Amino acid sequence: MKETLSQSLEQRMQLRLSPLQMRLVRMLEMSEPEIEEEVRRELDDNPALEVAESSVDTDPDEEPYTETAEDLQLADYGNEDDIPSYRLEANNRSAADAVLEPVAVDDGESLIEYLISQLSETDLTEMELQIARYIIGNLDDNGYLTRTLPQIEDDLAIDAGLEISMAEIRKVYDAIRALDPAGVGAVDLRDCLLLQLRRLPDTGAVKIAREIVGDYFDLFSLRHFDRLESMLGVSRDMLREADEVIRSLDPKPASRIGESLADDRARHIIPDFYVELDQNDRLTVTMPNNLPELVIEKSFSADEELVVMQSKSQRGDSPKNEALSFITKKREEASVFIDLLRMRRNTLMNVMEAIVRWQRDFFVSEDESRLRPMVLRDISRVTGLDISVISRASAGKYVATQSGVYPLKFFFNERVNDDEDASSREILSVLRSVIDDEDPAAPLSDDALTAELAGRGYSIARRTVAKYRERLGIPVARLRKKL
Repeated sequence: MKETLSQSLEQRMQLRLSPLQMRLVRMLEMSEPEIEEEVRRELDDNPALEVAESSVDTDPDEEPYTETAEDLQLADYGNEDDIPSYRLEANNRSAADAVLEPVAVDDGESLIEYLISQLSETDLTEMELQIARYIIGNLDDNGYLTRTLPQIEDDLAIDAGLEISMAEIRKVYDAIRALDPAGVGAVDLRDCLLLQLRRLPDTGAVKIAREIVGDYFDLFSLRHFDRLESMLGVSRDMLREADEVIRSLDPKPASRIGESLADDRARHIIPDFYVELDQNDRLTVTMPNNLPELVIEKSFSADEELVVMQSKSQRGDSPKNEALSFITKKREEASVFIDLLRMRRNTLMNVMEAIVRWQRDFFVSEDESRLRPMVLRDISRVTGLDISVISRASAGKYVATQSGVYPLKFFFNERVNDDEDASSREILSVLRSVIDDEDPAAPLSDDALTAELAGRGYSIARRTVAKYRERLGIPVARLRKKL
């Protein structure tokens, strides 16, 4: 074969973000606490950046602050008689002595720790406690056992080298199932409910509930109350009481264990915007101003001095040249960071104000059914910003109103179809109200819900109704049936 060489000409277009644009995009995605941390980090890293004096409240007549940490601690006591003696003793440590800060301990106890602490108070041997730790390690976050006892027997023999009989494993397993919370160690939902029912007082309703879960759980799951009534030979009122007992049980008994105050703080939402409505129905959008005003540090902002140094340094390399390069670099970085903060704030305000104008009816009434169809492209046309900028500016952001806190993504919802002017959020609100008003003894099927929505002016397909019902977390009609 003969090899040949050839040339071809190809034209290609590529759009690439500059480093400055990429940094702005990253800052747009930050929430208010994250941008505050970013500012603190930049202040620590860049000596050319400082907080403006005008942003720090100072009083020329105010006496200088001279209280020490020890003075503050003593001030916590009501009077001198309440101060412990060791607080009044002299501190003989030198400045060179090592001072150990207290270690923060998470107050949330894990499921394993919680169960082991209960077992430590029983009469189990050390070997049985070792088996218990292995079994508890196979519980999921809800307290269900994820492996069978024969599998655990094999695991103990292979992984731990322990030849344990099934009777010993069963004894430890039964001890775990007797721990709090009731239902822990169950193998499935039916087993979990039975464990909880066995700890309840022996009332008539509880006895019937045990029989239902133990012998007729499939019928109960399908909500076939007529068949249950005839098979159990009980009245409808007694069956209703038993149903209420079962519905009061916890299907995920261990789900709340291990949640600490740190988790609660992590779930705490800090709004990025505030929308207020005055008496004249005028809406005002504000952003929290927790960021300090940043300026270039004085020693880095002397323009004339830098020009002189630059002209002299061009004659050759010198330590002054290196110092000038450092000063120039840090000054430019500080200036860019200040501009990025300003651009971020202006962009977020433009996006939020556009959302408020578009969804004005909702912010005035705070009725979900008043939400208009709105997509990223709509806000992009109003603000002139790119769709990707709108998406990043609204991601992870929250707005506080007079009646609640909403994520910005809450306001973005498409039309159900091209011929319908209602938004998906409006349909969800109406669908929820229809299901809330239905007869619990004869809940509406998806076909009936579709017909009901059509009667209210919302012409959508049955499969769309089923999709929205599932989005609301509402089960099918037979599972909503109540006595």
